[in-house]
Amino acid sequence: MLDYFTHKYGPPSSDTEDLWEDDVKIRHTGYLTDLLGNRAVEVVNAYAQSRQPFLVSLHFNGPHWPWEAPGDEAESQRLTNLFHFDGGTQRTYRRMIQQMDLQVGRVLQALDANGIAENTIVVFTSDNGGERYSDTWPFTGRKTELLEGGLRIPAVIRWPARIAPGSVSDQVMISMDWLPTLLAAAGTAPDPAYPSDGVNLLPWLGQGAASVSRKLFWRYKYADQQAARDGDWKYLKILDNTFLFDVVKDPMERANLKDRYRDVYDHLETQWNEWDATMLPLDPQSFTLGFTGEQLADHYGVKAGA
Repeated sequence: MLDYFTHKYGPPSSDTEDLWEDDVKIRHTGYLTDLLGNRAVEVVNAYAQSRQPFLVSLHFNGPHWPWEAPGDEAESQRLTNLFHFDGGTQRTYRRMIQQMDLQVGRVLQALDANGIAENTIVVFTSDNGGERYSDTWPFTGRKTELLEGGLRIPAVIRWPARIAPGSVSDQVMISMDWLPTLLAAAGTAPDPAYPSDGVNLLPWLGQGAASVSRKLFWRYKYADQQAARDGDWKYLKILDNTFLFDVVKDPMERANLKDRYRDVYDHLETQWNEWDATMLPLDPQSFTLGFTGEQLADHYGVKAGA
């Protein structure tokens, strides 16, 4: 397990920022993206030699705060807080991406070298939309926002034995789908007592199934955001401002259609409220950005309470 707040160059002096191997604290000096890549390659090699099935869940923390690229040891020593608002550049961001790309390539090479790439599933994805220096074109918004730029993420899968290279699926998918999908690929399914909220994607990934409509819901404490998607339609709420978008025809979410298609808007808003009633209440102590209503309104270019 890797402590999320470990700096890019390994643990500083604080005992709260460190690396763990199971329950044992370890120390390594180096660029964290490289350390994670090295460990993943070691695991692939070990399990490939034993011919045992394995799962590697590899989570690079770059490109992400703190903004440090290879060779930025001095910047690592300067930082006292993960959220250094005076740090980073687009050039640093690019170098971070390049180093992550290098380590992803090393993992794929390890699969090839061990002769197990053909029937090994590799998924490359993200946990949220673009961060501080990223370009989310053709969408607007980014991480911490329920605009498409904060929701749309890359999702690339490689499985030569089952999925044709270069194939593309138009099926609407969400991150929670990977659990039932990977379980199905392994010949099993979620425990019926604990059903997954996701769906098995194998029919669309390797079997050529026609795409179907999905209903998806989101909520986010920051700026009291709500969102629902049904087919091409999307309901969105930010502060007290509400919208209806056709996110296929209008991926930039510029044309607010809620008055033009009031029945669609009302239906989606009702569905969101019905879904929210089945969820646990939001924890008032949970982390969110500490902006005031006025600051949020300025951030979004809207009037609070409008």
